[in-house]
Amino acid sequence: MNGTRVIRSFKMRLTAAPAGVFPLLCPTCEYDWIEPWKCRMVYAESGHAESDCIFKTDFPADGPEDTWVVSRYEPPLLIEFVRVNALRAIRYTISLRETAGGQTEAEWRQVITGLNAEGNSFVKGLDEPAFQKRMGEIELMLNHYLDTGRMRRHG
Repeated sequence: MNGTRVIRSFKMRLTAAPAGVFPLLCPTCEYDWIEPWKCRMVYAESGHAESDCIFKTDFPADGPEDTWVVSRYEPPLLIEFVRVNALRAIRYTISLRETAGGQTEAEWRQVITGLNAEGNSFVKGLDEPAFQKRMGEIELMLNHYLDTGRMRRHG
């Protein structure tokens, strides 16, 4: 049996070079710029993103608690996470490319696969417009932080 699979991608234009963006793609640094963000570190020698770093998140809209593992760590151009819960697995790749003027094009790509019948239903119910909207919000938050050094607050 094959699980249901969806692939999502979003390209961002960011106002800093990859060397300035990459450190922010870290579970502990995301507290500085993502509202709301919460995670529980399981393992990281440095306390930050690194190869084989493991952390957990619990966002009810995403299903049960997730375990994330940094599966590729290639500063300042690529970070990849494997994110798993009881319903689905996601390979989440963020690749950065420097563009003119010292800015960054960031591609955020998710390969989402259901792990069981309930997970397949969950994956089938994922909404592409909602994904695009959420990624656009993340782009706004990240650029705001890059430009001001402060979190962009909602509401």
